[in-house]
Amino acid sequence: MGEKVVAGAFDLSDPHRYRRKLHQCLEGLERLLAERRFDRPRNLMGMEIELNLAGADGLPKMMNGEVLPRIASRDFQTELGMFNLEVNIVPHHLDGRVFDQLAEELRTGLGYAHRKAGEVDAGIMMIGILPTLGHADVAAANLSDADRYTLLNDQMVAARGEDFSLDIHGVERLVCTSSSITPEAACTSVQLHLQVTPGRFAAVWNAAQAVAGVQIALGANSPFLFGRELWRESRPPLFQQATDTRPPELRNQGVRPRTWFGERWIGSAYELFEENLRYFPPLLPICDEEEPLRVLDGGGAPQLQELVLHNGTVYRWNRPVYGLADGVPHLRVENRVLPAGPTITDVIANAALYYGLVRALAEESRPVWTRLPFAAAAENFDAACRHGIDAELIWPRPGRSGGLTRVPAVELVRDELLPLAAAGLDAWNIEPADRDRYLGVIEERCRLRVNGASWQVDTYHRTRETGLERHAALAATTRRYAELMHSGEPVHSWPTGVPAP
Repeated sequence: MGEKVVAGAFDLSDPHRYRRKLHQCLEGLERLLAERRFDRPRNLMGMEIELNLAGADGLPKMMNGEVLPRIASRDFQTELGMFNLEVNIVPHHLDGRVFDQLAEELRTGLGYAHRKAGEVDAGIMMIGILPTLGHADVAAANLSDADRYTLLNDQMVAARGEDFSLDIHGVERLVCTSSSITPEAACTSVQLHLQVTPGRFAAVWNAAQAVAGVQIALGANSPFLFGRELWRESRPPLFQQATDTRPPELRNQGVRPRTWFGERWIGSAYELFEENLRYFPPLLPICDEEEPLRVLDGGGAPQLQELVLHNGTVYRWNRPVYGLADGVPHLRVENRVLPAGPTITDVIANAALYYGLVRALAEESRPVWTRLPFAAAAENFDAACRHGIDAELIWPRPGRSGGLTRVPAVELVRDELLPLAAAGLDAWNIEPADRDRYLGVIEERCRLRVNGASWQVDTYHRTRETGLERHAALAATTRRYAELMHSGEPVHSWPTGVPAP
């Protein structure tokens, strides 16, 4: 969760010293931007997928400490909860047959991890929120055994000053409290990275914000939490509330939450980093020995560790990322919108839609963000989380007449956005066979109005109709989901319900 902290002893710095270092880092970033020190365009993309561990009964397994040594790969890491893992895919050039290559790498890597997890009676699940996860499963005792998670939890609990409150009103209502941030571990996502030049950053970030609601509507896969049917994509409200360090009084004053959609279109990457310093107090005041301005004066490229660490504790759905590769600075847009799963094919189809859309929208002569109010993009995100593939979204009317209209998400995608995504993938030089295959998956989802969330909900209710009580029906739905997930066929083709024994 957030930027990883190296395990070991922690020396928390004086907050005033840490703020000085943060502002030195921000000045260093500003100088790097002004001096045009960033990497040239290389069309690099990357992917991270957070995973759940579950047993053959569909219930969560608190076993990442046992599973990871068996996998024994640097591509796999711990995540916040003991029932979580994360797999990191090395950067790829966004061209040619990259999507088929990614799919094959994921099939190989996740298949191997699933077999190794099976040695301790666990298995890999790609799903936004595990339907069988209970409130007792997200106790502080089930934080992963790593100092960085303990430190982050302690700092967020101290900043909050009281228990975290969860209150999500969807199809049903969930109200509960937690003394730790562990409920956030219920959220497992896909993170899509795109390296961009400073000059293109704002256009790509704005485009990503504009289509976040579309991504959620088509990719929703998290309708259940702690035995309740909530929003079709319940991760965003859960993530915001589980990481909300504001007591009610600060919320009432309008203090911004650390999990944040944002409030405006931007003109540069610098604006986002500057906002993070202006609005959010540091959670992990750990100072690095580097003096970033001295490094710059000497002609070097600073790591800006304090800025990177602070940036990692502000949970934007599209996050700016600063990094160094071979001593050269670069910027990335990290898209954190999508839930994990349901299948590798679905994950790659979601990625193809995203990369195609942001390329096409960022290059439009009349960009969508000049015609769509930011508040409407935020409203779209909320509507998509609540209603999933049945959401209606606000979008600029086609043509030059101007104005906005409200349109079903599936119609917007089928009639306007899929052709744009295809053009964007062509601009990336994606092979037409890859383009058509994966955008075809999106088109079929729209035609059938089926995604991971709708399948889970329909299967759960059919299972309840057979006489199973709530938790047994959720477990049966989870076991059937796991079976179909490992078959690899995209979710729109899955039969609804659980076969009779």
